[in-house]
Amino acid sequence: MPELCLLFDLDGTLVDSEGLCQQGYLDLLPELDDTIESMAKKYRGRKFANILADLELRLGRTIPTDFEPRYRQRVAELFDSRLQPNPGVREMLAALPHACCVASSAPLAKIRQALSVTGLAGHFGERLFSAYEVQCWKPDPGLFLHAAQAMGFPPDQCIVIEDSEVGLAAGLAAGMRTLHYNPAKQPSDHPAEYTFAEMSQLLGLLQR
Repeated sequence: MPELCLLFDLDGTLVDSEGLCQQGYLDLLPELDDTIESMAKKYRGRKFANILADLELRLGRTIPTDFEPRYRQRVAELFDSRLQPNPGVREMLAALPHACCVASSAPLAKIRQALSVTGLAGHFGERLFSAYEVQCWKPDPGLFLHAAQAMGFPPDQCIVIEDSEVGLAAGLAAGMRTLHYNPAKQPSDHPAEYTFAEMSQLLGLLQR
């Protein structure tokens, strides 16, 4: 088997952050009557600016320009007090025999905080790639292609680990194999190569 490089998404894949990210919107926009679950289903993996545009459309008003820093601060507070790695992630990373990195639509500061709070930072070092660095957001493949080049691997030796439809689409568009982390076992029509529900299954999938 050739050498492999694993490109991990952050939110919802390595860390259990999707609910906290959606809670930030609900805390600052109390007129929203969505549940955390419905928000996550609608906005999982999406670009912040696109989420904001949709929220403005739904609310029928312009959201103030200071919303983003207030939102980032609120999510940072939630991360500090409540963020956890997804089940089995620590053990999986400790046993992983392949090169790996994080390739996320989140700002770099959020990636660093999430990995630090959950004790995962040592598994990645500075191998962190943000859509904000390259101005390419999933499903555009630009982030994954940038990460692969920086890691020194061609796309066909990269495997994308994602929980979102847009992330899986970006991986396929980059010419990479894709694995769908789907712990809730939600129905999906996305053509990921494999779907798995527990991180303990990942090493076995890689051996195939």
